[in-house]
Amino acid sequence: MSADLGFVHIFHPPATADAPILLLLHGTGGNEHDLVSLKEALMPEAGVLSPRGQVLERGMPRFFRRLAEGVFDVDDLKQRTQDLAGFVARASAHYGFSREGVVAAGFSNGANIAASLLLLEPATLGGAILFRAMVPLVPDPLPSIPRTPVLVSNGRRDPLVAPAETERLTELLRTAGADVTLAWQDGGHELTQADVAQARDWLTRARTPAPRKS
Repeated sequence: MSADLGFVHIFHPPATADAPILLLLHGTGGNEHDLVSLKEALMPEAGVLSPRGQVLERGMPRFFRRLAEGVFDVDDLKQRTQDLAGFVARASAHYGFSREGVVAAGFSNGANIAASLLLLEPATLGGAILFRAMVPLVPDPLPSIPRTPVLVSNGRRDPLVAPAETERLTELLRTAGADVTLAWQDGGHELTQADVAQARDWLTRARTPAPRKS
């Protein structure tokens, strides 16, 4: 764990040269440890890059500020997205992995900034798993992210993310060119075993590994 690259974070190298790096992005109140165990369920051989959000909301870490529930501080979101992209770039150079092999796996607030990375800093990610995400912002113009694999996994009874919002996010990413898979869960805002099982199967099919630097 280190703060030298701009974020307190955890890094574990991949077990094989062709395995992806999972950029694990926690939800509100989480930290860099929260989702590390998820790697074993999704792809044991994958590497891990897990940063802690730098914004505090009533003492709870987040990746960007919000004005109210579901109302984002867009200017802060843009800056924090740029900051996170810079961190991934520095980590890539420091630890010796290609950003093309980075797949974000984010929950709630972490999923929202992962979606923002796709829309504002698309070179940062080779793919993304978005658990309980909503539309973070709508850039004009939209980026071109052709065939970038994205899984959106949301709950039909989520009190925070309406089904229409999920559909709007999916359509936005598809319009930008992403290859989006939408998985509906029979649940609310919590992460479930069904989420993890479907994400594991999706990652096995959609992974786009890149060789590590020598």
